Amino acid sequence: MGRRNRSIVSDEVKYEIAKELGFADKIDVQNGFYDYSNITTREAGLIVRGLIQKAEQLMADQLRK
Repeated sequence: MGRRNRSIVSDEVKYEIAKELGFADKIDVQNGFYDYSNITTREAGLIVRGLIQKAEQLMADQLRK
């Protein structure tokens, strides 16, 4: 069977957003595995908001082409 929490967004992208927001140091990265258990619910929401903003920007860029 596949992973239970399959995500369409890579952990690397989520980590990059956390870096931009200033709390990537709370995410434990070891051997390609990302542990988000030390971030707050608010910080998780900020990552989601960042993902939405990036997706909206990509769609807007596509419409302009």
